[in-house]
Amino acid sequence: MRAVFRKTGKCEFTIIMLVLSAFCFFLPAFARAGSITPVQGLEMLRRSFSGVTDFTADITQDKQISLMKKTMKASGVVRFRKPDTFYMELYSPYPSRVLLRDTSLAMVLPKEGVRQKIMLPGEESLKRWFGLLDSPVAAVPAGVDVRAETRGRYVTLKIVPGKKGSVRELRVTFLENEGISRLVIEERNNDRTVINFRNMKKNVGLKEKDFYLE
Repeated sequence: MRAVFRKTGKCEFTIIMLVLSAFCFFLPAFARAGSITPVQGLEMLRRSFSGVTDFTADITQDKQISLMKKTMKASGVVRFRKPDTFYMELYSPYPSRVLLRDTSLAMVLPKEGVRQKIMLPGEESLKRWFGLLDSPVAAVPAGVDVRAETRGRYVTLKIVPGKKGSVRELRVTFLENEGISRLVIEERNNDRTVINFRNMKKNVGLKEKDFYLE
């Protein structure tokens, strides 16, 4: 998350997609294999929020850095509590902790002794983004390209956020009857991050103590 954090726009968008894709784990199974429209895919994502107040999950992350021609592997945990609190911790060998409270983004790198805090603009408010999910999806949001495809029991949503920014494409893949299998983040600099989710639990009653950096 080091490189991601230094570019606030990419960090905010990545965090939002982590939370969204994790909620997809709780989507009902597709009735049958076949094509779906982008609006159908987004509406399924929106409906997955119904009744979910918080969640926790273990993750593994493989980040391919194009300039260094190497892959950085890490494991960790993510937590989210409505309406606007997100926490992610990656363990050794690249430990880091990130906490987002609406527009307040903070990060700790224990090995380096680094602590950073950034205030995001109001339009990047986590509460604002998830407030948009309160109404049924009638169309793909302006400036965003969404594609949906199915292959057997696998369904993939491909999301292209626009021509600006460092994220080129995100792919969320679901497995029928089992939920999300992975989130792939493709960056314009050719870096690539693959995040896999497991041991997901919802409505566990997360408390304020579960969202501290220290």
